[in-house]
Amino acid sequence: MQVLELDVMDVKIVEDRHWGCVGGYDPSGSMQHGVQKGRSQRKYFRFFTEEKIFQLLQQVCRVLGYYGNIYLLVDHFMGLYSESAVYRKQAAMVLNELIAGAAGMGVDVLQEREVSLSMDDLKGSVTSILEEYTDQTNWYLVTSIDTEEISHEKQTVPRSGLAALPAAACSSILPSPDPHVTTRTMNSNVWQLCIQLEGVGCFAAVLGREFRLLLLSALYPVLEKAGDKTLLISETAQGTLVDICEACGYDSVQSLINENSDYLVNGISLNLRQVAHQPHAAQVLCTMLRHSDASLLPLVEDVIQDVLSALDQSYSDQASTFLGVLHSLMAALVQWFGPSCSKEHQQRQAAEGQSRTLSQMQQEITSQEMERFFLDYVKQKQIAEGNLSDSSDEEADKVPPLAKPESSNSDAEGDTPLPSHAQLAKDVMERCIHLLSDKNLRVRLKVLDVLELCVTVLHPHGNHLLPMAHRVWPALVTRLISDDPLAVLRAFKVLCTLAQKCGDFLRQRFSKDVLPKLTSSLLSQAAASARAGPVYNHTLAFKLQLAVLQGLGSLCEKLDMGETDLNKVADACLVYLSAKQPMKLQEAAQSVFHHLMRVDPDSTWLFLTEVCCPHPYEPPHTSLQPVKLRGMGRQRDEFTNNILLLLEELQQQESAGAQRAPPP
Repeated sequence: MQVLELDVMDVKIVEDRHWGCVGGYDPSGSMQHGVQKGRSQRKYFRFFTEEKIFQLLQQVCRVLGYYGNIYLLVDHFMGLYSESAVYRKQAAMVLNELIAGAAGMGVDVLQEREVSLSMDDLKGSVTSILEEYTDQTNWYLVTSIDTEEISHEKQTVPRSGLAALPAAACSSILPSPDPHVTTRTMNSNVWQLCIQLEGVGCFAAVLGREFRLLLLSALYPVLEKAGDKTLLISETAQGTLVDICEACGYDSVQSLINENSDYLVNGISLNLRQVAHQPHAAQVLCTMLRHSDASLLPLVEDVIQDVLSALDQSYSDQASTFLGVLHSLMAALVQWFGPSCSKEHQQRQAAEGQSRTLSQMQQEITSQEMERFFLDYVKQKQIAEGNLSDSSDEEADKVPPLAKPESSNSDAEGDTPLPSHAQLAKDVMERCIHLLSDKNLRVRLKVLDVLELCVTVLHPHGNHLLPMAHRVWPALVTRLISDDPLAVLRAFKVLCTLAQKCGDFLRQRFSKDVLPKLTSSLLSQAAASARAGPVYNHTLAFKLQLAVLQGLGSLCEKLDMGETDLNKVADACLVYLSAKQPMKLQEAAQSVFHHLMRVDPDSTWLFLTEVCCPHPYEPPHTSLQPVKLRGMGRQRDEFTNNILLLLEELQQQESAGAQRAPPP
């Protein structure tokens, strides 16, 4: 036990974080995280560093398990595990190796044992160890300095269970009532959980398909830890899931989750009703969403509604936890339904374009509309002059009324029920509107992330998205113009996504509510970035400037801004064409002008040549006045290189457009 003592002083164990509910998605469920079957985390021991020593100790334990009385051995080391905080991790490692040895895994057999171990005996030992490992006292340990997490663990783990232990033993393993838990304690807890998770994977490999009978008690806790924020724990849990799949005959983690989803969903639903268990239920749901496919959605719809109801009832207490679940849900919906939604939307847009073309053709071959227009014009003019005659009324009445236009597909869309995934996105967006003004910055940041995904999912359903965008706009503007820089950065990302999806709907609102603030902010920060050193590139102010410049041009193009607003944008971005600015800001400012060239090339050319004009323009005839631009004859300055580059690109763009244009 002393030889196997681990070194738990490494700060990186708790520094490495994994945002479990915001992780990557793998549609095949095959765990593309670099996790391989049978891989255990490398351990660092206090009294030796050679890996061969650990391998020999493993072999000793396995031989002991192969030839010894498994019941006595398990009972002895389970006693050490339960009673001694000092030897708990070592006892768990030995127990794992004993079970592997008892099954004959990795044992150099010198001679056959006298009495072979039956599967029932092995299963009985595994079951007792598994129950001890996953007991609340040993499973929910403080592994982070996150105050929210500590409070959750304090609520979950009953302290009365170890009343007989000395106070020091309790504090070294269980969550302390003092939120200031030491790094050593958290490291120790992390390693204990990793060893227990490795044990679950080992037990699955030992029992094979017989382990399916234990999935009811083992799978849910392992999925909890796969969604843990501590990287070491989440990686180990993911490796355990792969081991379970291999042992139980599942093709992938996705298959494992889908085939056991009924009991998992039931467990989540039950635990959501208990405040202390809600964070852990959220972790399980996040993991399920991250490693499954669209077939899971009908099974978890009711649970998602439970999450939304729980969020409605406890905005202040559990908002951050539930927002993690909603982020996982929306990211999954984007992955599952994004391509199909975009195809449907493209088909709908193509159909609308064809109908518009058809109506235009009909107008060209029909004189009825033109006749009606002029008769109405004459009639209105006569009314204004007071010269309306009866004959004109009779003449106007002879013109048959225009046929009522057919209702477009988009109009009918609002009357049709939304698909289930789009309805979920709409329900989630409802909650985001209320939470955008939360006093907690962390909550606001998560809400903005979720909101961006909601807009993406609802994009093909414009008649539902636009009213929601109208409702969210006031709160979003507040985040953009008067919030923490981190929130402003996220809010601007949401704004760019809204502009891509909503288009014309935002033009006037953006011009009135947001653009003046953005341009004034860019102008006020330009001086600081121009005189700053290389360290400035790592500041939040720089990241905010860069994000605004990178997104502003596409916003102007998507919203088809007017000339006045385009001039404001050009004025604000001109200072960032200075050679004194950081290179990334110069490149971002150039990208803004590239977009402006596409929106209004003539106005952009005139704006740039007013600053720097490379050569004079001679009139083609003496009767014409010479062209005078303020940029003519100016000496080279800090703006010259970038402006000349932009003018050259504009000239190339115009030349390419002229070549593509058909002859008159």
